[in-house]
Amino acid sequence: MSIIDIEAPLHTAHRDNHTHRDVNGGWLRPAVFGAMDGLVSNLALMTGVAGGAVSPQTVVITGLAGLAAGAFSMAAGEYTSVASQRELVLAELDIERQQLRKHPVDEMEELAELYVSRGVEPALAREVAMQLSRDPEQALEIHAREELGIDPDDLPSPMVAAVSSFGSFALGALLPVLPYLLGATALWPAVLLALAGLFACGAVVARVTARSWWYSGLRQLLLGGAAAGVTYILGTWIGAAIG
Repeated sequence: MSIIDIEAPLHTAHRDNHTHRDVNGGWLRPAVFGAMDGLVSNLALMTGVAGGAVSPQTVVITGLAGLAAGAFSMAAGEYTSVASQRELVLAELDIERQQLRKHPVDEMEELAELYVSRGVEPALAREVAMQLSRDPEQALEIHAREELGIDPDDLPSPMVAAVSSFGSFALGALLPVLPYLLGATALWPAVLLALAGLFACGAVVARVTARSWWYSGLRQLLLGGAAAGVTYILGTWIGAAIG
């Protein structure tokens, strides 16, 4: 049997089995964490108010107000943050574009030195840098990736970040309010539903981590439950102090 025949099955097996998790999380991680943030913050807010022995209507109003305030705050914060980051990146790209136009040889040498530092032979590094620098836009993209660590064609959208943050936070914050909107007059159905949601969110996050779903879900349930418990105690104490 030839070497090619022996190695081919190994290459095929490696190609079929050599896969990796999405370490960035894609859309899943920010969406789930946004919902989780809404769940924890609104559950804690509602339990804190309920601890003060107020009416169910007050708890509902508090939950809806917390949902709206938190969702708008998240959207505004994400929009400002991503827009500022995008503007900074575009400014740096503009500087790099000017350098490529004014000092093309120096920029080519800089790229060649970068490849040499990574183990490429100097002659080959210079040849590669020379070929890549023939197209100004390609050269800009390569310098941006190598020097700035960014992809000029994949910059985040402030509007997408704002809308997704608003939606995911609002969805999570709605969960503890939902039992009241459906007619509940006690706090415990809201707490149970919110804790179930926290466990589900934690389990989903396990898709982009190395932890098991039950560990991740239980951890998030305990953390969210602790936040709700602390605010309930504080609400009870404050309610008794001013009552």
